[in-house]
Amino acid sequence: MESALEAMANISVRILAWLAFLCLASTASHAQIPDVLCNEGSGSFEAAFHTGVKVRVGAAKKGGLATRLCEAAVSWDQQNELVATDAFQLDVDAFGVDLGVGVPVVAFQVKKSRPDCCMAYQIHSLQKPSRLLRTITGGDFFSAADTDLDGRVEIWSHDAAAVDGFETLVLGELDAPPTIVLRFEQSRLIDVSSEFQTYFDSEIAKIREKIGQLDLLDFKSSNGALTPPTAFSAEQLHRLRRVKARVLEIVWSYLYSGREQEAWRSLAEMWPAADVERVRVAILDGRTHGIRAQVDGVSTVGPNGKKKRVALFDATSSSQPNKSEITSSRPIQLRRPPTSLTLPESELLLDLVIDSAGKVRSAEPSGKTKWPDADLLGATAGWKFIPAFKGNRPVASRSRLAVSLAR
Repeated sequence: MESALEAMANISVRILAWLAFLCLASTASHAQIPDVLCNEGSGSFEAAFHTGVKVRVGAAKKGGLATRLCEAAVSWDQQNELVATDAFQLDVDAFGVDLGVGVPVVAFQVKKSRPDCCMAYQIHSLQKPSRLLRTITGGDFFSAADTDLDGRVEIWSHDAAAVDGFETLVLGELDAPPTIVLRFEQSRLIDVSSEFQTYFDSEIAKIREKIGQLDLLDFKSSNGALTPPTAFSAEQLHRLRRVKARVLEIVWSYLYSGREQEAWRSLAEMWPAADVERVRVAILDGRTHGIRAQVDGVSTVGPNGKKKRVALFDATSSSQPNKSEITSSRPIQLRRPPTSLTLPESELLLDLVIDSAGKVRSAEPSGKTKWPDADLLGATAGWKFIPAFKGNRPVASRSRLAVSLAR
């Protein structure tokens, strides 16, 4: 039975990889929201879990006809339950994953309409009868991942609801809303962003590089709100709004990673002095309307705590001990950016490390294979899989993926 499952998984990988590489990603910009499984009624996904629970995503139907909206259903035995319908976008972020809620789950992302800033993250059990366990709202996109391969899965998102329209800024003026990292511990949703300060520090460094000192001085000479009356031209006002957005991003990064003193120190250094207290209160108030308001607790663990590393089960080698006990990972979604390169090989082999949430932690060409396009390799960071399983437990694994480049 296991060998048959593996054979089916390998065929699925090759077919979906070939299809994915023929299809151009609908959004090429790195800053844009990742692709979803169903967008305006286009796209579908089906999978069955070993418990007998099935998941389907596809176009919503009215009177038996498909519409330009999406729906998701969970079914078991003779029961079929719509869990989301009439959605502008619908996605499966995780399938069969252990999020720390005591049962394997499927996690849907639902965006009801195009103007909405945010998605709802609906977590449903994959045991009979399936039920809704938790809904998290306010993120622009969610991604469950074991980022540091320590055996614990976190849910990463941007707290878009807390900052959409903040100080008249729109989300498009931000490189990204503030990052928030969540984890279930004994079924309680905990904000664990403070455990990932190294990530936040790297983001802060990138943001600082984008702020010119002359522009910062001009902004500090403004009224902060950048509302009339101002003596700035339209071009100057546009430039200062960009500086304002970057300063806020730095403050949010410190605040969301558990370093409130550093946040207010940075605000005092870079914001017009007469306006600091007003905007500080506004920042705190905005956070009460976002994802942080939905958590059950906040981690007290520092970023330097010792972490274990999980074992990686090798699906690329026939000599792997107990390999017959491992069910290989299977793709949910594989996409790549457009490329104009002429690719000499008809097929490439990729060695992937896929975590227990089905996300790619690393990717590199297999053996002596040469990779002709760095963008294609980088695109693997957005690929999603049903993770490998050892028995009924999702595990991190090494996997070899054959990618067809035939046009």
